[in-house]
Amino acid sequence: MEEKKLDRNSIIGFVLIFGILIWIMYQNQPTEKQIAADKAKKELVQKQAEAQKVKAAAVTVVKDSTANDSTQLSALKATLGNFAYSATLPSAKENFTTIENDLIKITIANKGGFITEATLKNQERFKKGSGQLVSLIKDKNSDLNITLLTQDNRSLSTKDLFFEPTLTKVGENQVLTLHLNASANEFLEYKYVLKPNNYMLDFDIRSQGLSKVLNTSKPLDLEWNLKAYRNEKSISYENRYADIRYEYEGDKDSYTGQGKDKEETPEKVSFIAFKQHFFTSILLTKTPFEKSKLYSDNLVVNDQVDTLYTKQFKANVPLAFNNGELDYKMNWYFGPTDYKTLKAYDRNLDKIIPLGWGIFGWINKFIFIPLFGFLSSYIAYGIAIIIFTILIKIAMSPITYKSFLSQAKMKVLRPEITELGDKFKKDPMKKQQETMKLYNKAGVNPMAGCIPALIQIPFMYASFQFFPSAFELRQKSFLWADDLSSFDQVAKLPFHIPLYGDHISLFPILAAIAIFFYMKMTSGDQQMAAPQQEGMPDMSKIMKIMIYVSPIMMLIFFNSYGAGLSLYNFISNLITIGIMFVIKNYIVDPEKIHAQIQENKLKEPKKQGKFQQKLQAMMQEAEAQKAQQKKK
Repeated sequence: MEEKKLDRNSIIGFVLIFGILIWIMYQNQPTEKQIAADKAKKELVQKQAEAQKVKAAAVTVVKDSTANDSTQLSALKATLGNFAYSATLPSAKENFTTIENDLIKITIANKGGFITEATLKNQERFKKGSGQLVSLIKDKNSDLNITLLTQDNRSLSTKDLFFEPTLTKVGENQVLTLHLNASANEFLEYKYVLKPNNYMLDFDIRSQGLSKVLNTSKPLDLEWNLKAYRNEKSISYENRYADIRYEYEGDKDSYTGQGKDKEETPEKVSFIAFKQHFFTSILLTKTPFEKSKLYSDNLVVNDQVDTLYTKQFKANVPLAFNNGELDYKMNWYFGPTDYKTLKAYDRNLDKIIPLGWGIFGWINKFIFIPLFGFLSSYIAYGIAIIIFTILIKIAMSPITYKSFLSQAKMKVLRPEITELGDKFKKDPMKKQQETMKLYNKAGVNPMAGCIPALIQIPFMYASFQFFPSAFELRQKSFLWADDLSSFDQVAKLPFHIPLYGDHISLFPILAAIAIFFYMKMTSGDQQMAAPQQEGMPDMSKIMKIMIYVSPIMMLIFFNSYGAGLSLYNFISNLITIGIMFVIKNYIVDPEKIHAQIQENKLKEPKKQGKFQQKLQAMMQEAEAQKAQQKKK
């Protein structure tokens, strides 16, 4: 018989399946909102112009050794007001203070009182591919500024003023106190406290005696800026997971998105995280910021070009006065975006890791993370991924068995279903009713094969969230992959292929081959089990197309993904093929299934479930309406 051409319904079915697969792969990428950033940029230019005036006066003090001269003081007074006093102190010069422990090195400038270097120390997984240690802050890529509004209508920027530093040690803690002085007893204070074996610093901002100097009728604006350095091999992959994450209104959390000119204005914010892929800079506060303006901009114009930065992050928050003074207890975190490390602080910081919402997040938190953490603490990471995959697939094997058993039962019933189709060819409604009766009489549930497959989808999607977020895989090698958190390049192409890239990764190729054979193995059984329904797409043709489309999608989209995820998919499909082979050839016996179905037919039919009863009632009602229309 001549094979039918691909009809419209088949095309629609194929498009729907293709769309579902695309959704699964890119669910973690939210839709970009078109938010104009012109206003924010204009405000920045205005602030820079105002700060330039202050900067000119402050620089004069550094260069002029006669800063205590009355003429010079008068000039400073005219520009800096009461804070001219700070500019006359010996500390009013470009100088830096370093505090460090075994995990992190922090350098803080006298000018501005903010952190100018934050470098992670002494671990291979904190290094870049070049061998350099990862620095979240260095070479002026970050600044912190408070705009001071004085009672005589001056607007001063703290980043252009000089603080007086005092470094002490309290027990094992290093304490750096910086004063921006209006007089000997009137000052703005920054206090940094670094504890041993800790990525987090205490950071307090308070004022003393400034109620007569500053305009305290409205909050001061604190602005934190950071241009995120590129740290990973694949800039497109790294940039996909770089954004601003924040907690607001108690325990809610959200993010700005990864595209250009992203802006959010949450209220009652308790932490702001400038999140890169595997490293994060976080500002936390025990007194939530009433309002905030968060801005993120994508700096990667062309991912084929070697780029220094990935994102520009900005946060603007108000510091409210309490009885005429500032008093904020805050913290800085500079460290890995590692689930266990962040969770240990008990400040909800693990929320910044995109593990998925709902059931996907639960699977990652309560199954994937504990299981993989246990395995990787005893064996190499590549082997841990393989054993992890085996255990997950073994746990899912009863569901795979149920799905295959249902297909086998449907395959046995196919001749009878085909016979009913021929008998009631002119009456589709009657055909559906009789088919349902046959299923009920034989004790077969046509939905039994779909439900197990649906149960497996959350685990598949959870893996798409887990492996890209697994900090443990960074800089860990396996076989030819020198970094399981990045792509496993085996060949460099002399040209760039759109969507694919300029290199060839081997694990995605192996995963694509495994998917091809798995779909080839199962598509025949599915086609035999599921008879063609009138008015429905021809699933046999769709499956034939998907046999080739799915591996191609794996090759294209996973070529620049982390090797750990591709390894997981390869082993997962390989194991599924093995499980299906064993079930098909050694566990499920079609003859026994046929005999059981025939025996079920002789028994009194089982009572229909609520869904089947409702479906049957709908069919009967439709049949009655059809008969009524014929009478008319």
